Amino acid sequence: MVVRRKIFHKLVTPEEALEKLAKYIELKPLGTEEVSLEEALGRVLAEDVVAKVNSPPFDRSTVDGYAVRSVDVAGARENAPVKLKVIGSVEAGEIPSVNIGQGEAVEVATGAPIPSGADAVVMVEFTRKIGENVIEVFKAVPPGGNVSQTATDVMVGEIIAYKGTVITPQIIGALAASGIDRVLVYKKPKVAIISTGNELVKPGAPLSYGKIYDVNSYTLYSLVLEDGGNPKLLGIIPDSYEEIRKALAFAIENYDIVITSGSTSAGLGDLMYRVLDELGSPGVIVHGLNIKPGKPTIIAIVNGKVVFGLPGYPVSCLMNYNLLVKPVIRKLAGLKTARSRVVKAILPLRVFGGKGRRTFIPVALIRKEKLIAFPISGDSGSITKLTRSDGYIVVPENINFLEENSEVEVYLFTENYGSDLEVIGSHCPIFEKILAKLRGKYTVRQLNVGSLGGLLAVKRGEADIAGIHLLDPETKQYNIPFLRKYGVKNAVLIKGYYREQGLIVPKGNPLGIESFEDIIDKNVRFINRNKGSGTRALIDILIAKIAKERNIDLKEVIGKINGYWIEAKTHFAVATAVKYGRADVGVSLKYIAKIYDLDFIPLAEEEFDFLVPINSLTKASVKEFIGNLRSKEFIGALNETVGYKPKSDIGEIVKVNH
Repeated sequence: MVVRRKIFHKLVTPEEALEKLAKYIELKPLGTEEVSLEEALGRVLAEDVVAKVNSPPFDRSTVDGYAVRSVDVAGARENAPVKLKVIGSVEAGEIPSVNIGQGEAVEVATGAPIPSGADAVVMVEFTRKIGENVIEVFKAVPPGGNVSQTATDVMVGEIIAYKGTVITPQIIGALAASGIDRVLVYKKPKVAIISTGNELVKPGAPLSYGKIYDVNSYTLYSLVLEDGGNPKLLGIIPDSYEEIRKALAFAIENYDIVITSGSTSAGLGDLMYRVLDELGSPGVIVHGLNIKPGKPTIIAIVNGKVVFGLPGYPVSCLMNYNLLVKPVIRKLAGLKTARSRVVKAILPLRVFGGKGRRTFIPVALIRKEKLIAFPISGDSGSITKLTRSDGYIVVPENINFLEENSEVEVYLFTENYGSDLEVIGSHCPIFEKILAKLRGKYTVRQLNVGSLGGLLAVKRGEADIAGIHLLDPETKQYNIPFLRKYGVKNAVLIKGYYREQGLIVPKGNPLGIESFEDIIDKNVRFINRNKGSGTRALIDILIAKIAKERNIDLKEVIGKINGYWIEAKTHFAVATAVKYGRADVGVSLKYIAKIYDLDFIPLAEEEFDFLVPINSLTKASVKEFIGNLRSKEFIGALNETVGYKPKSDIGEIVKVNH
């Protein structure tokens, strides 16, 4: 069978996409239904709710005490008490059977009706019994004092809650107080959620190589709930024309909205647009957005139902849900369109746009002298890219880049942005153990951008702590030379520990790799580390050394390394590539080699230190970090961990001088 390739239709903006959609679907609530108060929380009222009774429905006491005529106790005080005769008592729920006359009182409980003739209640604390039916009152009370009068809260016919209001626990209380047990609300749009892809596995199931867990189904489910919809997961559908067609036909027939993720691009394996075009007219009305990330997006109308085909990558999927699906679901649910809160911040780095496409860039907001919007690295498949971000910035389609130190508008994901401790720099599994202890007490954000990225983040004033392990090729000294080279001032270097770096190869070392030279001479498949990382700096120093020893041009040596341009961003990524046969060798930690059951050939013992701005040393979280670093517990853990050992001066603070 020949599989057709379909090129994207004309790319449109999100605004144009919603305008097209509105031509086919009336974006208003789908109907109403009556629900009980127990079911009403979070629902949207479809009509104004009017009080059926007064609240309170009678004059009632707000305290335990004595119902009195205020005129009788007008002169009462500590040294001149007023005596009153007690003629009865009333509990909450009872009907008073007595009338109060001059010089009389009735004992009342909180919530009890006020007897006829009384206009106030004296708190029991300001009275004293001096006989079986006589009390003394030590404090005057004004007319109406400690009495909740009829209809002072709500009057019959008064509107308690208005049409379009989201029902809260407080509103439910007000409804119950007015005798209302059922309310008319808008129906929740029923939303079917489908994930497509042969590579997807349900969370909780074993994960074999080449498979990934389904992230989007559960993210979308939560978002739909949050936006007033009634979501239903229809499972994972393989990239099969018949399976996708069957699932979509069922969803379109039984649900108001269908959301799919995956199978939306113009590739040979992406079938969604074909199925939707064939299921009903008009079919696909949007195929491709003029944005980045999120270009491969579909909107279709089939038999009067709207289908959103979102990209498979989690970041693209979530961003496009917010742009397209959220406003539609909220309108069908009777909710107001959610407005993003926007704050202004300084962009510390130049960021590039999408060459004619509107570009959305997640950022972390860092509270310093000015609010800083730090761009979060990672592709649109990154799961943590959004969990580490507080919002996003937009690079318009007609701009190539946003300049360093420019003021930008940040569209917030959350109102609670910023962290107690900003950790930006190189990743280290043992460093994580210290941070884990701090997380129970502080909000800690960790951005793994490599040693050089962390050094520059400290220099610019964004990071509180940066883990670094940069080897200078000339002095063979770690870290200090780079602080001078990049002009880092007003910072200190906190001494850390040693880590053993080396070549990692499959168990048994089947290719007999013994040194870095073998990577060149045996033409094995190598996986490199990302630029800016300390491990990459070590690799490049080793390559330069070989070129010098062999009197060969550096570029020529690099050209002989099969995989030099293939980069991994973490030690774990290197180990995974070697473990599952995508590479024969890489450079990583001895600690990582043990975790993945790989063989290890030592190359170097590197120094992992911590760079801290001087003005962060006063922060409680940083002080506690330094204390943990120096602790006997942590030093003992280092000594017991494969490939690690503490420096003799661990935790010592070294001032950076120039």
